[in-house]
Amino acid sequence: MKKVELVEAIAEKAGLTKADATRALDATIEVIKDALAQGDKVPLAGLGTFAVSQRAAREGRNPRTGATVQIPARKSVSFKAGSALKEAVN
Repeated sequence: MKKVELVEAIAEKAGLTKADATRALDATIEVIKDALAQGDKVPLAGLGTFAVSQRAAREGRNPRTGATVQIPARKSVSFKAGSALKEAVN
């Protein structure tokens, strides 16, 4: 599903205009980004939880040359699906 299709579905289900649904979706995404940037978890009931995890520095290999490369530590976003979402999918 593309963003346009998601906006249309939100507008139809919530009885909003497409412009209002777009603004609501964009605001939701922005709030989630801001919360994750601050290191907070974002639990969404019935859907799951977005969280930030720390990846340790590690050693990797360049597949082309086989040379060893240092991969720096970094933060990563993870999503853990909630039980209601898992049940809906299965």
